[in-house]
Amino acid sequence: MRKVAAVISLLLLATSTPSAEAADANLKIISRNIYVGSDVGVAMKLIPDFKAAAQFMWDQVAATDFSKRAPLLAKEIITNKADVVGIQEATTWFCKKNAWSGKTEVLNFTDQLLVATKNLGSEYVLAEKDGRKAKNIGFSISAIPFLTIVNDPKTFQPLFGQDTASCGFEIGDALILRKDLVSKIARIGNTEYDATYSIVPTLMSIYRGYTWMDLQVGSNTVRIVSTHLESVWDPNKIPNAAKQAKQLVTDLSNTTIPTIVIGDFNADPRDPRKDSTSNPGGQPEASETCPVQVENPTVETSLDTCNAYWIMRKSGYQEVGPDPLNATNFTWGGSALLAGPDLSRYKAGKIMGNNQGFTDRLDYVFYKNGAQPLNSKLLGNNWPYSESTWACNDEEQINNTQILAKEMMLISPATGVCMETDHAGLFTTLSIPAGVNGSSPDLPSHSPFPISFWQWVGLAILALITFLITRVVRR
Repeated sequence: MRKVAAVISLLLLATSTPSAEAADANLKIISRNIYVGSDVGVAMKLIPDFKAAAQFMWDQVAATDFSKRAPLLAKEIITNKADVVGIQEATTWFCKKNAWSGKTEVLNFTDQLLVATKNLGSEYVLAEKDGRKAKNIGFSISAIPFLTIVNDPKTFQPLFGQDTASCGFEIGDALILRKDLVSKIARIGNTEYDATYSIVPTLMSIYRGYTWMDLQVGSNTVRIVSTHLESVWDPNKIPNAAKQAKQLVTDLSNTTIPTIVIGDFNADPRDPRKDSTSNPGGQPEASETCPVQVENPTVETSLDTCNAYWIMRKSGYQEVGPDPLNATNFTWGGSALLAGPDLSRYKAGKIMGNNQGFTDRLDYVFYKNGAQPLNSKLLGNNWPYSESTWACNDEEQINNTQILAKEMMLISPATGVCMETDHAGLFTTLSIPAGVNGSSPDLPSHSPFPISFWQWVGLAILALITFLITRVVRR
């Protein structure tokens, strides 16, 4: 009997323990919105005064200095031994000396982050295959002479020999990975969503999209997507984030290999919400078109028409956690200057149950087709006691820090204590099963939307009007 029992035990162990190949096929993922460096929402409210909007953004980008943030983000990536990082708001700033000169790249957050990983001894690179880079440019504002001019002698004197320049930026999504994994890349692609948001009709629209790659993990191939859905929404209309999520689900509908979707979805499971008191972060509010979300929503009970998160879940995607309905796991709420939690939302966040003053969960890693999470955790969501903070010296940053310190009954620091970004990050380890024989057709490659002739005409007219008004005021 003992021999029989021993044989049965061995058989049970053999059937319940994964093969060495399957056990080794784990993939460590980080999702990180690295932040454009400025409050774009405030800047938009200054339009059509483009010059004021541009200067406001430029000053905030200087204060939220990415050269100080990049080494912290790099250390975080390396410490967690991430294989792949999905980046949102991968930002590049360009400036022009004058109307007839070419644009000069002044800041490139993605490159700065990659250099920082190399400096720390574990190099990461932008995913690339057959001349395609895993970086999809979405929202951008061109460097337009006379219109987006900013003053910064410290930066522009060495570059252009003058105090001012016309500047613009572009943000997008990117996938970076450990350099030793580059040979495992099978394919790369980029696409744009059809749904766009117009800030100034005809003149300026926000484009969003995603980047993707197929990566060999163990004996299998995994499709990995990084995306950033639209944050701006209009009352009584389906948010673009929801429309974009539907397109993403459709684009991936024929992909049956293990699939991982990383990103900032600009959708909290509680959206749309009843009113502003339950929604200090300005997420979509309930309307006739978008009814209020049910209490304690689940995949079965939730309303998904106006919510990108539930669109993903109801289409078969699961998310790695931690539980997005638990207030301690909110990921958005940092101040625009990164000086701790947003002052206007800190108390509301605490009432909700988040001691950091974060008020919304927007960042996720979704998975499908066999991938399974082994663990997950938030990154960079502890202020001010954290290795992921840096000393910032802008007067407003110091002031915000001291106010928050008093609210939290902490000793007020002499300098500002700033976060890496205004979002918490998300880390997860996923197990990738061996031997999944699925399909992985190329994803649609929607063409970007180039600025039209009439948009250029409109910008030229606006520039002329601004110039004439400036002359009249000076007189």
